Amino acid sequence: MEVMGTKVLVLFIGLYLGVVFLLASAAVLALQQLTQAADNAPRYQLLARLVPELTRSAAQRLLEEGAVTLGGRPVKKNYKAAEGDVLEVRLPEPEPVDVLPQAIPLDVAYEDADVIVVNKPVGLVVHPAAGHPDGTLVNALLYHCGESLSGINGALRPGIVHRIDRDTSGLLIAAKNDYAHQALATQLQDHSLYREYEAVCVGGLREDGGTVDAPIGRHPTDRKKMCVDWKNGRPAVTHWTVLERFPGYTHIQCRLETGRTHQIRVHLASIGHPLLGDVVYGAKKPVPGLAGECLHARRLSFVHPRTGERVTVECPLPAYFTQVLTKLRHLV
Repeated sequence: MEVMGTKVLVLFIGLYLGVVFLLASAAVLALQQLTQAADNAPRYQLLARLVPELTRSAAQRLLEEGAVTLGGRPVKKNYKAAEGDVLEVRLPEPEPVDVLPQAIPLDVAYEDADVIVVNKPVGLVVHPAAGHPDGTLVNALLYHCGESLSGINGALRPGIVHRIDRDTSGLLIAAKNDYAHQALATQLQDHSLYREYEAVCVGGLREDGGTVDAPIGRHPTDRKKMCVDWKNGRPAVTHWTVLERFPGYTHIQCRLETGRTHQIRVHLASIGHPLLGDVVYGAKKPVPGLAGECLHARRLSFVHPRTGERVTVECPLPAYFTQVLTKLRHLV
């Protein structure tokens, strides 16, 4: 049902908490199975399970605002679900964000009702920020997705699950709704969201593969940079494999276990092999033909939030990267 622009969900807790009907506009929207363990769950966790589109933080906010009622009264803090309870949840319409949609061309590698995977070009900033108020990937996604966005944490915007640097190219996944956003964020934390990069680093790596397991934190003097920080850094793990060797350079594949800011760049620099073209963590002189570091997010694999099936997306190496490889092969 709709009440002054606000959607109201009527939740009926059935026998043994086994069946929950979600009603809106006099139509059944979903039918979900719950376990009896829900009876002892905190109320915000129960609500998040009853309404999959809600994150736990969003559920907690609705409870605090009195938007969840039982018999016309806000649900109390000590509420325990009981058979026959009928809860009403008033969901406010998602609010438009200040970021404006912009018709920026996108290379869409995969898209459905829940998620979109794009192949980001070098130079495109992901989020609006100081110095980049518009012309970003978020502006482009708002225009491209249009009405297919149902809101992330109460705002009509795409849910950016992870980021890649402005001068890094390749695959990036975004969620179109809270349910998908929460599921993908969980996968990012438990490492089931698989991300694979290709890069060219300076120098010849001795081994054919290895792992850099070193915590990363903010640089103590240059706040725009990150560094390996054994005291205050957050855990970071990068696995690398040699793909091709050249005089003075190595083409490698990197697989991330974690997703720290500048992780591959910091980790490779920390073992003495900064990325080619990285003027922040490597040589300060730019490489002709490169706008930044030679780094491309080539493969991305995730478990689909709705189907539970694994989806793997791959994109080819961009022209700037293949041109670098061609020049290096001429050195052999």
